[in-house]
Amino acid sequence: MKNVTSSKLKEKLKKRKILKYKSFYFFLGIFIGICMVISIYQTSIYFSSDESCMICHVHPHVTESWKLSKHVNNNSGTKVHCVDCHLPPQNHTWNYYLTKTRLGFKDIWGYLTKDSADFDWNRKSEIDYAVTYIPNESCKECHANLFPEKISDEAITAHLYYEENEKKLNLQCISCHLDAGHFNPNYKHEKMTNLPVRYAADTSLYFKTATPVRVFENFTEHIPGSMVSFEMIAVPGGTFRMGSPVDEPFRKEDEGPVRTVTLSPFFMSEVEVTWDMYWTFYVKTMSEGRTPPANVFANNSRPDVDAISGPTPPFGFPDQGWGGGNRPAITMTHYAAETFCQWLSLVTGKKYRLPTEAEWEYAARSGSETPYFFEGNPKNFSNKGFWRKFFKADSNTISSFIIYANNSKSRTQEPGAVKANPLGLKNMLGNVMEYCADKYDPQAYRKTNENATNPLVTEGTEWVVRGGHYASDAADVRCAARDYTKHDAWLKTDPQQPKSIWWYSDVRGIGFRIVCEKE
Repeated sequence: MKNVTSSKLKEKLKKRKILKYKSFYFFLGIFIGICMVISIYQTSIYFSSDESCMICHVHPHVTESWKLSKHVNNNSGTKVHCVDCHLPPQNHTWNYYLTKTRLGFKDIWGYLTKDSADFDWNRKSEIDYAVTYIPNESCKECHANLFPEKISDEAITAHLYYEENEKKLNLQCISCHLDAGHFNPNYKHEKMTNLPVRYAADTSLYFKTATPVRVFENFTEHIPGSMVSFEMIAVPGGTFRMGSPVDEPFRKEDEGPVRTVTLSPFFMSEVEVTWDMYWTFYVKTMSEGRTPPANVFANNSRPDVDAISGPTPPFGFPDQGWGGGNRPAITMTHYAAETFCQWLSLVTGKKYRLPTEAEWEYAARSGSETPYFFEGNPKNFSNKGFWRKFFKADSNTISSFIIYANNSKSRTQEPGAVKANPLGLKNMLGNVMEYCADKYDPQAYRKTNENATNPLVTEGTEWVVRGGHYASDAADVRCAARDYTKHDAWLKTDPQQPKSIWWYSDVRGIGFRIVCEKE
């Protein structure tokens, strides 16, 4: 009995001893692992310093040219380090360390096996070689604003071209700014001489005159002095029921009571004003630096004005990096949209303006009296409601006509992504909210007679916006749904003082569509 007890005791002691060793080695392994991580991290930090970069880089003038460059020798007090330009941004963690490892091994191998006397230093300074060592993301990480104050008109034009064609033509910042990181007294700042015709000085292919309109039918407008054209749809006058009935799903109080409205005929643009159209206006009217708002308002409000004061440079990327061309122009203020209409009227000789709220809804409905201009119940399309936790909303029909939360991929889309309504108008609902000429009044319909002709609300502090946008729920892109500008909130993070009268900093899904009056 004693032998059995003694054997069990020895077995327990043996297990405790093994467990003790296992625990020791386990914590030792953790300690060693932590030390290795710290060591690798500290090594990474050391080999990210300017001094460590200079160990391998034996170019005879690399340090001197770096110190003389605009990235170091400037008045901002900011010094740009080697890794800031030659590696992807650190927030691209995997790509950052992968690129760093690859370049590190290449530098060490070159340092050990090659003779720097054999290097063609001039060749290594040329653009086609340099682009392989300067990730464009790093340039954009620091230079978030393509249009800083005091930028020249020539630079604005070049930057507009860069922004619209960066991906398509694989353009990079150093294509023009090759000497930004390493000063070269013999380098001449590259100019974008291969700009497309609408940016270039050659005017041989520009439209000379606007399109004459002699009959009330659809026409293609030509912007004189440019290669830009756009379609205008003839909208016959008529009478319709404006607003939503009390039983319409997701109806809001400001959508009623329903009233009968009669409108005169007008022309409306087939799509929202595009970046091609808006940048043409910008290039033709751009002002260098900031023009005092009082001067701009005074100039643009004169009845005999023969020139329009255009927008100052935007802050950052107004297209959000989604692309220009036929995509709707966004982030401009209501004032900027009105100024665009004044300019377009001046250059075409026609009367262009923003649509009234009644004109907008009449065109959006396109003869229908249902929530949308196509068949469908908002409850079936909307993501709102208890059952949507279990069942997805129907998106088959609505996605053919509207860019909204369920199909937009969180950005605006080109007009070709949807079908037109019966009048031939695209994106009346969704894609971007559209400015109207009316001031917003939640009681507007109650204050108006049951029968109204060409109504326009002129009193209020904010402007009506209609149609919803790419992130809206199906409930908010109904024909009768109303919304309004939030001017102060949309300018909250604008860094400029005074804040811009041209560009919003805190809203993306806002744009506009234009109307041309029938003479």
